[in-house]
Amino acid sequence: MPLTEVVKVLIITTVSIWFVGNVVVEQYLLSEPRITMFFALTPLSLVRDFYIWQPVTYLFVHSPNPMHIIFNLLLLWWLGSELERLWGGRFFTLFYFVSGVGAGLLYCLGAFIYALVSTRSEVMIGLSTPVIGASSAIFGLMVAYGMVFGERVVYFMFFFPMKSKYFVAILGAIEVVLILNNGLVQGKVANLAHVCGLVSGYVFLKVWPYFGGGRSGTTKKPKSRKLKLVVNNEEFTENEKPKYWN
Repeated sequence: MPLTEVVKVLIITTVSIWFVGNVVVEQYLLSEPRITMFFALTPLSLVRDFYIWQPVTYLFVHSPNPMHIIFNLLLLWWLGSELERLWGGRFFTLFYFVSGVGAGLLYCLGAFIYALVSTRSEVMIGLSTPVIGASSAIFGLMVAYGMVFGERVVYFMFFFPMKSKYFVAILGAIEVVLILNNGLVQGKVANLAHVCGLVSGYVFLKVWPYFGGGRSGTTKKPKSRKLKLVVNNEEFTENEKPKYWN
């Protein structure tokens, strides 16, 4: 799938911020993750310090390990380009950021609820640990792909063919199981943010048409075109223009 315009801008912007901020500045100039701590999504910082930009900026901050950003941007290219061609750049941009920002806000809500109801001693770790990466928005693209192209066959683990809607459902179930097994604070993967990305994308596609958005989780209906078929068009001289283009 060729790169579309919005996907191209998102990839260039994300790679530039990652390389300059997370690799060059943090690794070689500062030797500490100041940029990550300031722009990543930390529930405590959002509520206590009013870092209201974090639900947006955390989408562009990634680990210095290149595999993190490579995996995210490959999925952005494969899934996002096709969705952008279907929806158009404006709606795709709206959906991408609604999925990512919505996932970030839901994650913070979930982290605070977990801290209130959990009896584990490490609950504060979930509130103070920053979340980084575009993974939550990518999971939003996944659920959109499953809703729009649900009958397409994809290969789970590169070997097992299945319809894309079942593929997305399995990924979501795996994330939920990981949360139930590990809790909110175990491991280095924000599984709750991934699930929140699925929820944000799904809810947005279901709710948006009721606000006159004209989009849903289905293929966009093509606009009708008024075409004229001209038979035996009149002859015209070299200096005259035809009445119709056949």
